[in-house]
Amino acid sequence: MGETQAFGEPLIPPAETHGETHALLVQYKGEMLYEAYGSGYATPCGPNSTHISWSMAKSMTHALVGMLVKDGLVDVLAPAPMAEWQGSPRAAITWQDLMEMRSGLEWIEDYVDGENSHVIDMLFGKGIADHGAYAAALPLAAPSGTVWNYSSGTTNILCRCIGDILCRDIVHATAQVRKERFLNFLSTRLFEPLGMTSAIAKCDDAGNFVGSSYVYATTRDFMKFGELYMHGGFVEVHGTRQQLLPNNWVNHARTVVATDEETGNLYGAHWWVWPKCENSLVATGYEGQYTVIIPEKDFILVRLGKTDASLRPAVLSQLLRLVQNVTNL
Repeated sequence: MGETQAFGEPLIPPAETHGETHALLVQYKGEMLYEAYGSGYATPCGPNSTHISWSMAKSMTHALVGMLVKDGLVDVLAPAPMAEWQGSPRAAITWQDLMEMRSGLEWIEDYVDGENSHVIDMLFGKGIADHGAYAAALPLAAPSGTVWNYSSGTTNILCRCIGDILCRDIVHATAQVRKERFLNFLSTRLFEPLGMTSAIAKCDDAGNFVGSSYVYATTRDFMKFGELYMHGGFVEVHGTRQQLLPNNWVNHARTVVATDEETGNLYGAHWWVWPKCENSLVATGYEGQYTVIIPEKDFILVRLGKTDASLRPAVLSQLLRLVQNVTNL
């Protein structure tokens, strides 16, 4: 296992050019090729260090919706069950529209300008108590299903809908009951079957999983989540092969519906697709968190860190070189 160098360059590059690289793991055909750890916030990182997912949690939300589809509780083509939308044009917004970031709802995803940022206002301002309700109350800026707009609010609307389904047997579920049911769902249906023993998910004050942003786990546990999609939604539990996701759910995630004009990357359903990596699924997070999966190549890469947006192109170039050199893409 190479811990410091890959193809003639350091796995933990200088912070001056790449920002902080807290961890980098590469697994290929079941073998861990590279595993390296840097420092985060002046503290050395290692296999037992936990890291924030930021928007990589959105791809976990895709898995949760898939489980409800498999359970027969969700039809992705049906309108999202948001009571406050009834009687308005927003009632036409479907689960699929939300997963593809094509709800049509007004949204500004800006992590710098707090005065003009819905995401900052949702996570830390007016919407802090109920993220899903905050996002759902915004007006339509375009007809649903017509315009792509990356939105953390959209994910938290999905989580509100999931929470409603998990509490469908209770007329008025308290925030504490919603939180307990959501965390139990995440634990028993996702984290435990995958062996993600370090994973901790956070809920808002309304009791709903903050699927836009908040899962904490070790680098190896984020890789275990990637393995679920690499193996087509199946996992080995105590020697028995179990299907956690519906048939074709992996392809659902990487069926491209839009191109991000800023980066040129493609978007599917709560997963990105890198155009230079055919058939890839990429979960990304603020400040340079990446889980890159290419199922057909039996390849997974996880990079965690704290990188300013201005240095992100250097990180992307490094990761693309690793993918291409390992898989011969």
